Amino acid sequence: MNWTRLLIAAVVLGGLGGVVWWSNKDEAKKEAAPPKDDRPKILTLNESDIQQIDIHKTVGDVTTTLKKGNDGKWVITSPKQYAADQGVVSTITSGASSLTGERALDDVTDLPSLGLEPPATTVTFTMKDGKTHKLLIGENTATDNNTYVKLDSDKRVFTMAGSRKADFDKSAKDLREKHLLIAEQDKLSRVELDAKGQAIEFGHAGEAWQILKPKPMRADGSQVEEIVRKARDATMDAEAAEDQAKVAAAYAAAPLVATIRVTDPAGAKTLEIHKAKDDCYAKSSMLDNAIFKANKELCDGLDKTLDSFRNKKLFDFAFSDPTKITVKDNGKETTYEKTGDGWKSGGKTMDAVAIQNLIDKLRDASATKFVDSGFTTPVTEITVVSNDGKLTEKVSISQSNNMYYARRDGDATIYQMDSMVVDDIRKAASGIQPSVENKKDSEKKK
Repeated sequence: MNWTRLLIAAVVLGGLGGVVWWSNKDEAKKEAAPPKDDRPKILTLNESDIQQIDIHKTVGDVTTTLKKGNDGKWVITSPKQYAADQGVVSTITSGASSLTGERALDDVTDLPSLGLEPPATTVTFTMKDGKTHKLLIGENTATDNNTYVKLDSDKRVFTMAGSRKADFDKSAKDLREKHLLIAEQDKLSRVELDAKGQAIEFGHAGEAWQILKPKPMRADGSQVEEIVRKARDATMDAEAAEDQAKVAAAYAAAPLVATIRVTDPAGAKTLEIHKAKDDCYAKSSMLDNAIFKANKELCDGLDKTLDSFRNKKLFDFAFSDPTKITVKDNGKETTYEKTGDGWKSGGKTMDAVAIQNLIDKLRDASATKFVDSGFTTPVTEITVVSNDGKLTEKVSISQSNNMYYARRDGDATIYQMDSMVVDDIRKAASGIQPSVENKKDSEKKK
C-alpha cells in the first residue's frame, strides 16, 4: 500500500469538503440576505413641492397644463379650464416622487430611433422654487414592453415598465374630473329629493337619518344612502362631453326625472336629472351648471314613493346589545336585566340562549306597510333599553280582525304587522325559562 498517495488523497478530499462547506455557507448567506434592488433612479421629487405639471404630446402639438391651487387641489387650466380628478393627478405626482427604471443605457446617441428626439410625450414638473424637471417619454422597447425615457438634464437613457408610462402619459380627457357631484358622505347634513311629484328632505340626526319633509318620520337609512351613492357615483360620458351643444339639446328635450341636492360642510350641490329612453343626462351645480350625458344607473330607481324611504323596523337598537327588556303580554309583565354575561329576572338567572332568541326576533321585526288606522288596545307591550342605557324604545301591539298593528312611543305612525312576526315574538318571550344551573340550584334547596 502506498501510504504517501493515500495521505495526499485524504488532504485533497478534505480540502474539497471545506470548499463545498464554505460554498454552501456562502449560498445560504445570499439566500438569507434581502435582494438588492439595482434598478436605477430616474426621478425623485418632493411631491408636495410640485406646483404645475405640463404634459405635451408631439403628435397634435397639444399641451395639458395642471396647476395646484392654494387649497392644494389641482385644476386643468389648458387646453380648457376643467376640474381635475385628484386621484388621477396623484398617480402622476406620486410617480414622480420615486421613479425607477429597469435599466440605464450609457452612451446612447441615436435618440430619434428611440422616440426621444423629439419625444412622443414631455412631462414638465415645475417646483415651488421655480425649478423645472422634464421627463421625456419615447417609444416602447422591441422585446420586453418597456419604454425608453430620459431626463432632459441627464445624458443617460433609461427603460421603465410600460405600466409606469401609463401613469404619466395622460390627456385632458384622462385627467378631467368625471364625477358630477363630490361630497363628503360621512359629513352630509341634508339630502333632498324631488321626484315623482313629491319633495322629500332627509336630515342627519346623530348617527341616523330622519325624514324632515313632508313631515318628521323615521327614515330607512339604507335607502337614503342608496340615493346618496347614486349621486356620488354619477359620472359623465367623456366622449359625449366633447359635443356640448348636442348634449345640451338632448337634455332640454328629455323629461325631468328628479333633482337631487346634498349638503355637506362645503355647501349644497345639486344634480338635475333628465331621461330619454335609455339615455340619462344631468346638470351639475359643481361644474358650473354644465350639462352632461351620465351613466344610466343615475336615472334608475328614482321612482320611489315616500313610504319606500320610511323605516319599517319596530326597533332601532340594531346591533347595540340590549341591557334590559320588559315584556307585558296579556296582562303579565316580566323584566329581564343583563348582569355581566348573563340575564336575570326576579333574582333568577335566565336562559341566555332563549333571551337572545327574543332579541333576534325583536331586532328583525318589520312592518308590512304603514296604515292610517287600526291600532286599538294593546295586547303586548315591549320595552327595550340599549346603547348603554341611552336608548329606550317601547312598542305596543294591538290585534283587530285577525290583523296586528304596532305603535312606538312618541310616534303616531301605525305599523301593520304580519301575524307570523308577532306570533314569533310572543312565542319567544313565553319560552324564556330559568337557566339549567338555576334549576339545579332550586332543586338542591328543595
